[in-house]
Amino acid sequence: MNAKLRVVAIGVAIVIMAGLILLVVQPGLNPARIRPLPLIAAAWVAFLVAAWLLRTVTLRAAVPLILLGGIAIQLAALSAPPQNSNDLYRYIWDGRVQAAGIDPYQYVPAASQLTGLRNEFLWHPGAQYCITQAVVREHPAAELAAGCTRINRPKVPTIYPPVAEAYFLGVHYLPDATESTTPIQATTAGVAVLVTGLLLFGLRTLGRDMRMAALWSWCPTVALEAANSAHVDVVAVGIAAAALLVLATARTTRRTVLGGILLGLAIATKLIPALTVPALLKRRWVTVCVAAGSAFVAVYIPHVIAVGGKVIGFLPGYLQQEGYTSGTRFGIIGLFLTGRPAIAAAVLVLAVVGLAVLRFSDPDQPWRGAVVMTAAALAVATPHYQWYALLLVMLVALDGRPEWLAFAAGGYYAAEPGLGHHLTPPYRYHDAIAYGVPVLIVSVGWLIRWQHARHGVTIPAVPPIPAVPPIPAVPSVLAVASGPAEPTLAAVPTVPVPASADVEQLTGSGAFLPVGYP
Repeated sequence: MNAKLRVVAIGVAIVIMAGLILLVVQPGLNPARIRPLPLIAAAWVAFLVAAWLLRTVTLRAAVPLILLGGIAIQLAALSAPPQNSNDLYRYIWDGRVQAAGIDPYQYVPAASQLTGLRNEFLWHPGAQYCITQAVVREHPAAELAAGCTRINRPKVPTIYPPVAEAYFLGVHYLPDATESTTPIQATTAGVAVLVTGLLLFGLRTLGRDMRMAALWSWCPTVALEAANSAHVDVVAVGIAAAALLVLATARTTRRTVLGGILLGLAIATKLIPALTVPALLKRRWVTVCVAAGSAFVAVYIPHVIAVGGKVIGFLPGYLQQEGYTSGTRFGIIGLFLTGRPAIAAAVLVLAVVGLAVLRFSDPDQPWRGAVVMTAAALAVATPHYQWYALLLVMLVALDGRPEWLAFAAGGYYAAEPGLGHHLTPPYRYHDAIAYGVPVLIVSVGWLIRWQHARHGVTIPAVPPIPAVPPIPAVPSVLAVASGPAEPTLAAVPTVPVPASADVEQLTGSGAFLPVGYP
């Protein structure tokens, strides 16, 4: 396929993907009433085709495609109110509460003390979640006020950490931010595009293939969970990406401190970026821990002073509701164990993986170990919330092993397993299928890479972009994530490029699908 035809084919795949996402977020445009899951699966197929075709497109053409294609997909998802999650109504409410000078951890949304902040957009008789007068009478100590709202769990406090709450407050001051979902959706979509830009910049600085940024920019999970559902996880992922890039290139204490601060802020936005910590402790671990811990504590101090222990929010209740504290929530482990043995098994698996990542992770490429740690957590916890995989998508874009994206795709099956009466497995199996299949896919990918490494198959190093200082070595893309049974990272020398070289020549075949594909 010639270059122009390849670019056209990528454009067609992106248009198809945007159209499918449009059908997901606007069911009225779907006359066949196709369920969301098949549409999302088709969007994933279009995404993978586009990413495959991008491998040998010149960088001069690839970078605009990555940016413009990502924006187009985000706009498609932005075209309708949220369809798969209503968490953003809590975001809007928390911003409104803070703007009134009240700490977001002080009261639950249904508290009688906050009735003056209720508006028709968030609180109206036809809303989904209602607090009846009977509930108010049954719980006099809770000081609730009757009413119906779009905010889920209106009787419990917020679960979001302080940096997320600061983000909600910032969005509150946008025009119509308390009367519509569009401002927060558009802002989160903008953050997702900024993360694409950050990945492009970081990959270029590292001398890695900038086309890998498409694995984030075009991913259906990013579009649906950023522009449509507006999940704050996108903000946490962006800060975590900055932390990873800073710490991977840190050669001074000052830069390590900066990376540690960013890491602490990412965790104080959403706790999930804490999964990257084991991969980031191979270099100046004390400095990283002190800087990250200080940043994390610093943003909590004002809230602790204001409300004390209430800053814990709904986290304990969430773990209980989801079945983690009872040991009934682990989809794969639950096939063999339940209750306390299941909890012990989950802790043991995560501890072993964390120690392996800590032991074998490459400090120059911390995303490799972080991919393994994050995927292991998803496989153990088997969450029904597909946006939890956003961190993994970003890590894969830095790492370049696309088979790990199977966990992000599997999250949608966990959220909606039903495909009809004859195609829906028993409930106890669907979480195991949703995350067990990705485990199988990654295992097959590992075996293929191991076979290639065993037979001495190598992938040419991706040379650094002109005008970027060369780095001493680029780890071979054949190297597999850290683990005692996996091959060690082989340093492959960078290929010197004359200053006059045309950027379009830097187009290694199979650049970010490194399993020996043509």
